[in-house]
Amino acid sequence: LSGHECHTTASIGIALYPEHGAQSRLIPHASAALQAAKRMGGATYSFFEAHMVAGRRDEAELLRDLRGAIEQQSLELVYQPKVHAPSGQITGAEALMRWHHPQRGIVSPLVFIPLAEHYGLINTLGNWAIDEACRQIRVWRNEGLRMRLAINLSVHQLRQPDLAARIGAALKRHRLEPRLLTCEITESIAMDDSPATLEVIEQLAAIGVHLSIDDFGTGYSNLS
Repeated sequence: LSGHECHTTASIGIALYPEHGAQSRLIPHASAALQAAKRMGGATYSFFEAHMVAGRRDEAELLRDLRGAIEQQSLELVYQPKVHAPSGQITGAEALMRWHHPQRGIVSPLVFIPLAEHYGLINTLGNWAIDEACRQIRVWRNEGLRMRLAINLSVHQLRQPDLAARIGAALKRHRLEPRLLTCEITESIAMDDSPATLEVIEQLAAIGVHLSIDDFGTGYSNLS
């Protein structure tokens, strides 16, 4: 350190054998205890407790089940109506993803969407949602109902250079007019000045789908 005085501290996680598990689990359990010591502010020590890994184990099981649900196509979209307030007329709908877990019941998107984003499953989920939404629009059109449907696009999807092409292919596959589909983009993404994001948004506009800003006013786009 070239003669500079430096003060260091240590955070310590402790796992004992056999109280805290088999030999093969001592290092992971000590690591979990270390993280607990850091969460307490650091410069301290912590002994392993079972609850320290319970959350990770639950997350791992939920991730495994989510992969299975995607493979078995057991997720579904529900449709929230958009109502014109003065007349009460339904003018459109928004597609919302739902997961009916066989043991847990309905798992909130607030739980499984961040999980899918963290472990690289969000694009697979997004591709399925796009195709399923287009399929539903075609069902409605065959029944004589002409209603625009909105889908949410995540920041991860907007980083895919072929997103517009895949949406265009889904519209063509289900024989739909592009203006029957609305792509909702959150305000923070809409305000992103990155060339890649702007290019994808321009491509979406070029194929003829509607674009709208979701959560408007939560950031600064209302001032810009």
